[in-house]
Amino acid sequence: MLQTTISQSISSFLDSIALSRSPNTARTYRTALTSFSTMLEKHGVDPHKLATNDVDENWVADFATSLKSYAPASERLYLTAVTGWYEFLAGENLAPINLPRVRLLIRRRARRPGQRLPQFPQKDIENVIDYATNLAFSHAKNDRHRLIQLRDRAFILTLADTGLRVHEACNLRRGDIDWNEGRALMIGKGDTESIVRFSQRSLSALKDYLSKRAQYDGASGRPLRSLPLFSRHDQGAGKKILPMSTTTGRAIVHQRVRETLGESAEETITPHSFRHYFVTTVLRASGGNLKLAQELARHKNIAVTQRYAHLSDDELDRGYYEIFDSDQ
Repeated sequence: MLQTTISQSISSFLDSIALSRSPNTARTYRTALTSFSTMLEKHGVDPHKLATNDVDENWVADFATSLKSYAPASERLYLTAVTGWYEFLAGENLAPINLPRVRLLIRRRARRPGQRLPQFPQKDIENVIDYATNLAFSHAKNDRHRLIQLRDRAFILTLADTGLRVHEACNLRRGDIDWNEGRALMIGKGDTESIVRFSQRSLSALKDYLSKRAQYDGASGRPLRSLPLFSRHDQGAGKKILPMSTTTGRAIVHQRVRETLGESAEETITPHSFRHYFVTTVLRASGGNLKLAQELARHKNIAVTQRYAHLSDDELDRGYYEIFDSDQ
């Protein structure tokens, strides 16, 4: 009876991954196991000839060592792929694999990805907010251009003053907002309800935008409450009131960042940067009240909020020089 070679088992495993996982995951696993095979060959193991019965758990430790030049997150992805292959061998009875030992070796050898603080250029974000605020007073070529200006202004101020994620903002309907109370009811993961509060400047910007849009909303033939809060105004949409996609939401931010700060800054500020800005603003204004920031940002885990409880570079500089240079 012919035995399965290591290369054949890897191919079979990758085929199963392609059927059950996303194309991106399948590509990552293929790249990882190609690297693993290359490592075996460098150690004198021919995966095209050696049978799965001869698989050694210690190979995963050698593979972890070979990945030290990779970023920690990439290293863990590759090791996850190889662990999956070992599990496949055990599950298909292709080799007597000691899976607890495989996992122990990985825990001993793999690095943990370091936790990075949310970094964002606060002053640049404030400049973008100022620029967006002034869009209402900028020259408009026509009515459609004016609608776009007022929408983008309202969208950016909403992101900055509510902490909404870009998809949450794009999914809002006019009827979601209680204009008297200045809040909206959001339905999140697990059908959990949460309240999002709007500042007066964001509400004012939304009213200006919707007032300009009134003729199109009225002609839609649909209840106003069911219409999207933020709508497309590209030529393809024409006069129809169509919901705005998250892609459009990101494009709005990229365009206004580019106009404010130049092309080189376009990738430094994303829609999520405004959520970082929101949480940090709440923490600074409340004297570091983590519970308040957690509730307003709708973080389920306060540990996520704690990542934002750090001092800015300016505050660190000021504290440092007050300590060491105060007498000079």
